[in-house]
Amino acid sequence: MTSRHRRAAAVAGAGVLAATCLMTVPAEAANDTVTIRQMNKLITLEAVMGHLEALQEISDDNGGNRASGLPGYEASVDYVVEQLEDAGYTPEVQAFEFDYFDERSELERISPDPVTFDEGTEFIRNQFDTGSPEGEAVGPLFPADVRLDTPGPPPLPDNTSTSGCEMADFTGMAPGSIALVQRGTCGFAVKVLNAQAAGAAGVIVMNEGQPGRDTGLVGMIGDATGLTIPAVFAQFGVGATLAETPGASVRVKVDFDADVRTTWNVFAETRKGNPDNVVMAGAHLDGVIEGAGINDNGSGSAALLETAIQINRQNLKNQVRFAWWGAEESGLLGSNHYVETLPQAEQDRIALYLNFDMVASPNYMFGIYDGDNSGGTAPPDFIPEGSAQIEDVFERIYTRRNQPFNDSEFSGRSDYGAFIAVGIPAGGLFTGAEGAKSEAQAEMYGGLAGVAFDPCYHSFCDNLTGEGQDEATYDALAAEYDLVGNVNTKAMDINADVIGSAVLTFAYDTSTVNGVKPRR
Repeated sequence: MTSRHRRAAAVAGAGVLAATCLMTVPAEAANDTVTIRQMNKLITLEAVMGHLEALQEISDDNGGNRASGLPGYEASVDYVVEQLEDAGYTPEVQAFEFDYFDERSELERISPDPVTFDEGTEFIRNQFDTGSPEGEAVGPLFPADVRLDTPGPPPLPDNTSTSGCEMADFTGMAPGSIALVQRGTCGFAVKVLNAQAAGAAGVIVMNEGQPGRDTGLVGMIGDATGLTIPAVFAQFGVGATLAETPGASVRVKVDFDADVRTTWNVFAETRKGNPDNVVMAGAHLDGVIEGAGINDNGSGSAALLETAIQINRQNLKNQVRFAWWGAEESGLLGSNHYVETLPQAEQDRIALYLNFDMVASPNYMFGIYDGDNSGGTAPPDFIPEGSAQIEDVFERIYTRRNQPFNDSEFSGRSDYGAFIAVGIPAGGLFTGAEGAKSEAQAEMYGGLAGVAFDPCYHSFCDNLTGEGQDEATYDALAAEYDLVGNVNTKAMDINADVIGSAVLTFAYDTSTVNGVKPRR
């Protein structure tokens, strides 16, 4: 990191009680107090898209992604810090370590009829440290005494296959072959080491085939000390497909990174406002390794950044703390680290937390975290008091703009999860990911029913260029919306204003959420 990046000091916020009525914000400017209407004029689509263009350029210059633990994320942190400094903030950067993992293993039938199998669902490499050598092998498939029938009527017995347990199972295998062995009778390590001793260049262990031993993936082939060739475990159907293909040529590749790396959260606090009643607003800055992460979550990060730039000039009643989280895609690690290391006294100063994760999906809906649990999806006592009042504010803002909205499940499956776990009220926006838009939602928002809100979710095509998009889907959406790559600019424009409006609303008054009246 550059020398201007400073470790974040523990800083904070307040509040738990909920009031009963909606708060108000100034209808007209008084002195240097800005109205919501004025704030919406300050936060422009052009500025937000400028931030997204910068993030796309960062991805392009750094291996095609902005994932935590890789150079693209560090460059993203630099960009946010520079923008905040130019806006008059003194940003803080909080470093933390995390378990970095990147899986690049592959399994494919090269010929005849090439097919590539999906890592993680159809096959998985050996997960055991002493038995997962990296490497790549291509060769003819040799089924080693595999059986594709399943014996007897149910219940079917386990361990019916002896494939690979004896060296005789590899009789006739040409050196350099890809051995296909089957689960059953003896240990996985015995099978793969026997295959190696017989001259195999790679090994596929297929599941056995009975119910419970068919589609599952047993990645723990085990301690195969001495194994030097790539080995993977595959579903029964994958193995059967390969075994039933005469003259199949197969490629097995084991390639991954697994180590401990450093990544960062970024924080910025407004100059004005009550430091004992802090409004927090956050978005995760990292993306997945597969692509630029422009909607997920460049969109939330960019809208939050422009809100921060514009609001720092205002005369606020409550201090606002902005956060850009690292390693969200690795398991909400940045926000969890922050909350877990924040002293209780500092947690108590946080009035509420607002989360913005994916706010410009191309086939969008306007989702508001269901803080009152009207959808009944959250368990009892899961949602902190005050969250319903946050939802009310978002609903009022959309209504004022004559926009429809839906409840979005209050599940804690984004960076607000760490805050609600310690009782801090939360709310936020979400325009949808891999889930499909319903017919009713298509009537409300337009777009395509039965198609994912974000067809490029966690994919290479989550970019501004449009590269990698499914052309038919993209063209159908582009016929109705103004799309820039994977960003719906209508949703982006509206939600940038909604985000600014909500942050400003609570910067003036959190009394309906936690009972704290604004200072005079």
